[in-house]
Amino acid sequence: MASRLLPKVNSKQGGSACEEKQVVLLSPLGRIEISGCEKGVHEIKLPKTSLLPRGRAEPSVACEVCEGAEEMPEPLQQCTAWLRAYFCEPASTGTLPVPAFHHPLLQRDSFTRQVLWTLLNDVKFGEAVSYKQLADLAGNSRAARAVGGAMRSNPIPIIIPCHRVIRSSGHSGNYGGGQLMKEWLLSYEKLQKEKLAQGGGC
Repeated sequence: MASRLLPKVNSKQGGSACEEKQVVLLSPLGRIEISGCEKGVHEIKLPKTSLLPRGRAEPSVACEVCEGAEEMPEPLQQCTAWLRAYFCEPASTGTLPVPAFHHPLLQRDSFTRQVLWTLLNDVKFGEAVSYKQLADLAGNSRAARAVGGAMRSNPIPIIIPCHRVIRSSGHSGNYGGGQLMKEWLLSYEKLQKEKLAQGGGC
């Protein structure tokens, strides 16, 4: 049985505010803004309007931190390393540590948190599940609508891969970064998974 990632949840001690840092990663999707502190990543903000690469969804050679590179706390270093690998060498993401998360939504014990952790652990690169299938995996087969709400409130997109959750009809459905971005991510992952299956690497 495959080992499961246990959530690293860091609660704020004594109610003290985090010393939040921000970093901007220039990716194939555009500028990705990442915020976090020493305890974990708070949020990943995808670009509102992205200039998606034309043609086939291929790995990129250009994915660099363009702002905030100095004094990055370890969770932000891990986060940017993971995202760079995702866009440049997707086969290597499985060997990299997932950064700790420190967003309030991921601190509280809730169905939303359960859904997001299930998605992170159980739905792998190049796979897709329906909202109902994810509800089943998270332990409540009748909660497909609640799964949709959890996807909308996901503070860590791409790493917690809400783009892999689609409608039962096979249509991609909604996405915070827009439908075109979701379709690009799904196409990119499918293509890379096929390459790996053929032994072609990335």
